[in-house]
Amino acid sequence: MMNLGNLGQHFDPKVREEITKQFEKLQAEMGVEPDENYQKELEEMLGFSFEEMEKEINREAMTRIIKVELINKDATLPKYAYPSDSGFDLHSSEEIIIGPFGRALVPTGLRVSFDEGYEIQVRPKSGLAIKQGLTVLNTPGTVDQGYTGEIQVIVFNTNNTTVTIPKGMKVGQGVLCPVIQGKYVSIEQVDNVEDKDRGDNGFGSTGII
Repeated sequence: MMNLGNLGQHFDPKVREEITKQFEKLQAEMGVEPDENYQKELEEMLGFSFEEMEKEINREAMTRIIKVELINKDATLPKYAYPSDSGFDLHSSEEIIIGPFGRALVPTGLRVSFDEGYEIQVRPKSGLAIKQGLTVLNTPGTVDQGYTGEIQVIVFNTNNTTVTIPKGMKVGQGVLCPVIQGKYVSIEQVDNVEDKDRGDNGFGSTGII
């Protein structure tokens, strides 16, 4: 059977939809589920199983596209280290020197475009924080859906020594997150906000244990 990881590239969704319709039509005409042998023959002819096809349909339905433009010859196309990762790596497109306890705006050489209803959150990388003492200062940073400028990362040096960020180094990670955008939110002024169970208990009121 063909590799389902490449199914979206090799198999036209319209063709897949037509096959599904024909299969359902056959079920209705026969009045019963086609037997196992018939289904197996059909799957062998198609080169994949109906179960695999359903999984691929679900995967495609969940997939979101981030269009990326490299605006610097030294920019690195972002990618996920593992398929299960939430964030994709962001790399510096320039060499940047940050003094002790200093901060710098690190360019990535990337411009992005993605669908409404989402934002990209820029977060620190845990390995960078623990091993080199570098973190993202305004975590999480926000890349709004309507922003078309270069993604830049505010890196803070927690060390008492100067740190050099070489070109191509990972300086943060981007996470595509669902969000309700301002045009879908109505802000209304009221005389009083209703009390709720927590009231004004905040800032450690629930304890640390």
